[in-house]
Amino acid sequence: MQATSRRVSSNQAGLHPRLAELVRKHLAHAYRPPVSPHNLDAYARLRRGMHAQQRPLVLDSFCGTGHSTETLARRHPGHFVVGVDKSSHRLARGPQPDARSNYLLLRADCEAIWQLLAADAQTLDHHYLLYPNPWPKSAHLKRRVHGHPAFAALLALGGALELRSNWQLYVEEFRAALALAGRPAARVQQLPPEVVPLSRFEQKYRDSGHPLWCLQASLAP
Repeated sequence: MQATSRRVSSNQAGLHPRLAELVRKHLAHAYRPPVSPHNLDAYARLRRGMHAQQRPLVLDSFCGTGHSTETLARRHPGHFVVGVDKSSHRLARGPQPDARSNYLLLRADCEAIWQLLAADAQTLDHHYLLYPNPWPKSAHLKRRVHGHPAFAALLALGGALELRSNWQLYVEEFRAALALAGRPAARVQQLPPEVVPLSRFEQKYRDSGHPLWCLQASLAP
């Protein structure tokens, strides 16, 4: 019998009351924490891959096993697609690129990679956030992507952003955060059942009957 995923449960009924305050605070203050050696090593691999590929960059943040990265590499054959996840265990369970692949998998903290790319004035053609941990408890707003100090670095990378989640409130909060940052044209829609899943998580949530939500936005200022 196929396992059924539980729906997101939260003690938060609407947009977080501190969302605007927190986003404005992070946008007003530069986020420059020390970067750990393993993140610097991962970024060096990324720079070498960019030099070898000489293609526009696509980022698959929080890529998990990397199955989504492989799928996105087929979707964007003229791009260099980089999947980033902090778990070596998850990355070891997925496909592994070879010398002919147009994608790379990195064990690193996404926020650090965003920070390093932004510091080098690198930009993206596309950025995917596929089912990031929603941190559904109200007390965990600062752990959500749009509540984290690295949100400004994500914005600086530009490109076409696509966020998918099985928690509608997360997507609506992200849209509100983008509007606070001067990107008010984000589009949110519920994904129809016939849409091909981009990740194993999406497949699991769809098969469990969850409504799936998608945000698309241009991060150009």
